[in-house]
Amino acid sequence: MRFQLKDHCLLPTFDKERSLPISQIQTIPRPELNHEYPYNPELQRLLTGKQLILDDLPFPLEKIQKHYENGYVTYRKGIEYSRNQPTCSRCGNKEENLFAQFPCSRCGEICHYCRKCLMMGRISACTPLLGWNGPAPEHPLPKIILEWKGKLSEGQQAASNQVVGVVDTNKELLVWAVCGAGKTEVLFEGIESALASKKRVCIATPRTDVVLELTPRLKAAFPGITVASLYGGSEERHLYAPLTIATTHQLLRFYQAFDTVILDEVDAFPYTVEESLQYAAVQARKPVSAMIYLTATPNEKWQRECRTGKRAFTTIPARFHRHPLPVPHFTWCGNWQKQLKKDKLPANILHWIKERLEHNKQALLFFPHIALMEKALPILRKLAPDIEAVHAEDPYRKEKVQKMRNKEIPLLLTTTILERGVTFPNIDVAVIGAEDNIFAESALVQIAGRAGRSKDYPKGVVTFFHYGKTEEMIKARKQITAMNHEGIRKGLLDS
Repeated sequence: MRFQLKDHCLLPTFDKERSLPISQIQTIPRPELNHEYPYNPELQRLLTGKQLILDDLPFPLEKIQKHYENGYVTYRKGIEYSRNQPTCSRCGNKEENLFAQFPCSRCGEICHYCRKCLMMGRISACTPLLGWNGPAPEHPLPKIILEWKGKLSEGQQAASNQVVGVVDTNKELLVWAVCGAGKTEVLFEGIESALASKKRVCIATPRTDVVLELTPRLKAAFPGITVASLYGGSEERHLYAPLTIATTHQLLRFYQAFDTVILDEVDAFPYTVEESLQYAAVQARKPVSAMIYLTATPNEKWQRECRTGKRAFTTIPARFHRHPLPVPHFTWCGNWQKQLKKDKLPANILHWIKERLEHNKQALLFFPHIALMEKALPILRKLAPDIEAVHAEDPYRKEKVQKMRNKEIPLLLTTTILERGVTFPNIDVAVIGAEDNIFAESALVQIAGRAGRSKDYPKGVVTFFHYGKTEEMIKARKQITAMNHEGIRKGLLDS
């Protein structure tokens, strides 16, 4: 798209001689807000707190341009250049190999575009990013905002108080809570405080299944509040709401939108490895805003910052049912992969499995790789034919997990895909080949956290079968025992 500058205003034009692509215009003028102009409420809802391209909007360019000229719509460059090096304004991409060029019909030039965020619509050197500069849509508040009737444990309440303080003062906080501590409930009072102050709140998480699980819980807790649930394929993509729950990918559409951003599972893939998602989370915040990070397994750098006072944090070292976290047992099982090649498994692994089958105790069995898991499956089915295996690419993954919940499967073999985000009330857990590089400290802590989550079955056995202890195994066990000791010290555990 090409623009010409006239009377401190950008004017779209196809006249190539007297215009430039937006990326070549040094300073983008921003006309003053005309309070007399009758702005379009639907355009207001679509653009408030967003950065969208023209293709995202069901309005003619003339209507959008009129809103720009009256100060309501803003234009920003889709791609910025520094010493001829492009940066995508939407996703922050600066990698040269993730940009490409094409003959552009909109500006009539060979145009750079960003390949990194192409799935959200093409951002090219002549693409304007559109935002809203007028008043935000109003949402009347119900008399009672939070209608959750549960009661927080002592540990949860202490963390909740800190969350409220951070929301009210626009600061940052890490909530370091053990697996099964009830992190979601800890957020409720902070969200209530933000909404009561007419602030916008976003809970972001790397995984779609967490969005789908949390949405009904948030709608039940805040029944009088509009909740937008955003993920790939969601029909609520353009819904304006005071409370939004979204995958971190969806944050790429937002710009200075939220007064409070809550990032769940900050240690989880793909958030940890995708710089664009971390960039999106920062972009989605208002310049003055609160940021709350949630995790059971902060990385080593964050743990060090907590210990040295460089990062504000609060811990929830105990589960709500006041029982300690199951501490993993380390059990040497020899060269299990060599045995597996001969269609065998070590005797102590088989004994562990038979014991669970005899006592009708469900179990999760974690393997480092799909091929090894699928090799073990027919061996174990000789013990019980209804044993199943699941992995990320399994088309029946959801059905198998549900069958496990329904107690139709005695033992489920899995990769790290089930290390987090699933709860089975009464299970034991084993890791086969805990020495493998894929089992980092955080993965092992999360895996151990699958056991003992229910108040009716607060205990569970966790066993790491290995062919040599690793530093990650030792660190994982040390983190779990340290949380138990802190829980005892703070009077949050009964045993």
